[in-house]
Amino acid sequence: MRASLIAAAILAGSALIGEWLLTSLGIGIPAFRIAGGLLLFSIATEMVFGVRTERQTRAAEQAVEGRVSQHRRVPTGDSDNGGPGAITATVLLSGQASGRPAVIAILLGVIVAVCAISGAVFLAAGRVARYLGTTGNVVLSRLLGVILAALAVQFVIDGVKAVLA
Repeated sequence: MRASLIAAAILAGSALIGEWLLTSLGIGIPAFRIAGGLLLFSIATEMVFGVRTERQTRAAEQAVEGRVSQHRRVPTGDSDNGGPGAITATVLLSGQASGRPAVIAILLGVIVAVCAISGAVFLAAGRVARYLGTTGNVVLSRLLGVILAALAVQFVIDGVKAVLA
């Protein structure tokens, strides 16, 4: 639940100041789309080839051995809700709002709803993972990696189209 609350705060901050921050740094939305897409593609590649699962397993083992600080709020393997993909999507959506407060309010409402649903899913994740078994988890992770790769490529295509337009 803590991870979901922190993710909601990160995404709300991204929605409220993301476009302003990019503008202040001189980064255009097309460049952000391309960079976000490339980063997402990297994550998707890790998911498809199982690298991400291995890294998360090592992080979990370290936590069990007591090497990871107890004060860490969002463990590596627990949540990508406030991760690069979600932040990229949030900034892009808030950029499309063009300063309309009602649209930003709807985006913030969606962020809160999605993070609440994610928190509930996290609570049930252990049972679902046991039900799916090792093979089911591997297949699902790789399938979601392919979907994430397609989303990443779409971000890059949209960014390139905007640059060329």
